[in-house]
Amino acid sequence: MVPYYLFKFMNFKDQKWIGIRKSIGPGLIMAAAAIGVSHLVQSTRAGAEFGFALVWAVLFANLFKYPFLEFGPRYAIATGQNMVYGYAKLGRWAIWLFTLFTVGTMFAILAAVTVVTASLASQLTGISLSLPVWSTIILGLSILLLIRNSYSILDGAIKFLMTILAVSTIVAVGAALFQGGHHTVAEFPTPEIWTATGIAFIIALMGWMPIPIDASVWHSMWTLERSKQTGHNPSLKESLIDFNIGYIGAALFALCFLFLGALIMYGSGESFAESGAAFSQQLIQLYTLTLGDWAYTVIIICAFTTMFSTTFTVADTYPRVCNEIIAVLKKEEGTEPRSKRYPWLLISISLSSLLFLVLMGDRFRLMIDLATTLSFLTAPVLAFINYKLIFHTNIDETHQPKRWLQWLAITGIVFLAGFAIFYLYWIIPI
Repeated sequence: MVPYYLFKFMNFKDQKWIGIRKSIGPGLIMAAAAIGVSHLVQSTRAGAEFGFALVWAVLFANLFKYPFLEFGPRYAIATGQNMVYGYAKLGRWAIWLFTLFTVGTMFAILAAVTVVTASLASQLTGISLSLPVWSTIILGLSILLLIRNSYSILDGAIKFLMTILAVSTIVAVGAALFQGGHHTVAEFPTPEIWTATGIAFIIALMGWMPIPIDASVWHSMWTLERSKQTGHNPSLKESLIDFNIGYIGAALFALCFLFLGALIMYGSGESFAESGAAFSQQLIQLYTLTLGDWAYTVIIICAFTTMFSTTFTVADTYPRVCNEIIAVLKKEEGTEPRSKRYPWLLISISLSSLLFLVLMGDRFRLMIDLATTLSFLTAPVLAFINYKLIFHTNIDETHQPKRWLQWLAITGIVFLAGFAIFYLYWIIPI
């Protein structure tokens, strides 16, 4: 009798872990999308320019955005639909607001992540091409890999890239700690945080920290695609395990890059360049000057992997989101119209982002700060819509958030709205 029940228990445990394993994927894709500009550029800049003074901003952004991003997989499991359908059920105001925010920011966002990837590709290969040319190559490669509209390609590529990223980042942080930190130049002035410039940077830092709230919609779509890929319908618990692995991992990586910036670059006396190519060159040089020439390969692989995984993910995600928006607004049935439309959306959005990049020129920091600030200013509205959606009447109570998460969401809306108003107060002349 005892061996029989022991066998049943072991079988249950095996089934549980099989279910979790089949659910893992969307969280890693979210982490890949998150660990990009917000981490490599903005978190490193935060550490380089302010030392450890902005750790609180990174922690608060991750904490207060958590509920609204967690609602993505929660909604998908509860309803079997992505959140675009949910917005339509809330009312036309919700779906049109989301559409406006998506179309209004996606070209700037894809251009921003692509130009950083392009500048690092130039550093990695040593091939001196202009940023528009490198950006075309990066997006062209992404299009070739994604044109079949296969989730499995995205899933497999991201798991490979995230493995490289994790190993190289851990090595870099360990080396920075072992070396004993930065060497501050004499009379280095401590920068002020609570100035117009400082507040503008905090908003830009938190805008994509760890990822825009739009990603809740992305995650709901990835959850459903993963279920189709594996044939396994995950439970809410399994899906949230996957989400938390990706989200907590992204938060820890944000702190890692801030620590790298603070330990290696803060107090060095260097000022960051406005162009993408010069910025990436400064980034790599400052790391190798402190850690030694041996670190060049580790840092450049870490940086390029970070940004290519982000560009690859974002290049795939916006066509998928726009595809769903069109399908919902047109009330389409079946998947065939989406399958035919995806390649055209993939190409057209990529080309439009390249045009945006060309028009912006090499004003790298301006492009990054513009995209991240726009994301932060739209965050309170999207947070409110997500909150209303997850407590909508069509969501069973067993799938609705617990009380602590509900209160964290309310606090998060207040925090995001308060900071947005505070920022607008500083920049709008009265």
